[in-house]
Amino acid sequence: MKAKIAKTNAARMLDKSKIPYRLVPYEVDENDLSAKHVAEGLGENIEQVFKTLVLHGDRTGYLVCVVPGDHEVDLKKVARVSGNKKCEMIAVKELLPLTGYIRGGCSPVGMKKHFPTFLHQTMTQFDRIWVSAGIRGLQIEIAPADLLREVRGTLADIVAETDNPAE
Repeated sequence: MKAKIAKTNAARMLDKSKIPYRLVPYEVDENDLSAKHVAEGLGENIEQVFKTLVLHGDRTGYLVCVVPGDHEVDLKKVARVSGNKKCEMIAVKELLPLTGYIRGGCSPVGMKKHFPTFLHQTMTQFDRIWVSAGIRGLQIEIAPADLLREVRGTLADIVAETDNPAE
């Protein structure tokens, strides 16, 4: 008998929009909330497991970035595409009151309110990608175009260039 996976707010939003997706559980390690750990737990390619980051721009306010798990967000690039002079990551303590999500379980879908969302353009190379379902230990497998539409997102080059692509 398969254990029933509880629907998260993000999953309910996708249901409401009639967007196909799959909820995929993985083993949580409270000491390692990295996307690399999530990808390993799912047995998936790290480039297809996207992390959701919340930033604050000096002109536009809060915004969301969805980037491949093996990359870091480039604050200058994000500022440029979002119409800000500068952007910075929000403090972890601001995350829950602002989005309704905790660190390691922040989904780009179903936040308390909609924020401008920028998704890294590499997601379009894949048939499906994974993003947090809104709790630790659960990911949403979804087609990139469906995610883009649901979050009313913008595709952009928002990651830092790495000298070592294997990192």
